[in-house]
Amino acid sequence: MTIQPVRLFGDPILRARAAEVETFDREVRQLVTDLIDTMYESGGVGMAAPQIGVGLRVFVYDTGDAQGHLINPVFEVVGKETQTGPEGCLSIPGVRFDVTRPLTVLARGVDMHGEPVEFRAEGLLARCVQHETDHLDGVLFLQRLDSASRKEAMRTIRESGWFTQGITVLPASEIGGGRISAGSRERSR
Repeated sequence: MTIQPVRLFGDPILRARAAEVETFDREVRQLVTDLIDTMYESGGVGMAAPQIGVGLRVFVYDTGDAQGHLINPVFEVVGKETQTGPEGCLSIPGVRFDVTRPLTVLARGVDMHGEPVEFRAEGLLARCVQHETDHLDGVLFLQRLDSASRKEAMRTIRESGWFTQGITVLPASEIGGGRISAGSRERSR
């Protein structure tokens, strides 16, 4: 088990577009393992490579109903239905706001061996795919908030202990407060 520290809001890697994975080797497989271990240690539903300081297009997820990883992900929205629900982020502890996202997406990418992966995602899994792909594009969920919620979120961040102390990396075991939920299922992100 290799648990990595989690990068926090303010770390430049969280705002940069991650690079495509081109070589599917032992290092990529280790990255997937590190992401999974760190996600579970943090109590997360999903985690993207930039959150542990790696600028590659890789994320992992475990929504309870579905678990896995996706490399070089893309998705397309299926239908026009949306979902609005609480969302948070392990890289922004203690901040949680409602975000509206498409209800259903078709996710595509490859696995750690470079084999094609495609799945239809709805509800929490669709939210997770979109949230983690945003991370790989350098987009934080704060950017998906309306202006009033974004201002409130920024105020919460500015008042948080980790931010006021200038902390940009925390051990995964100390992450808490960022949460995402769907129905009765709620886990930290």
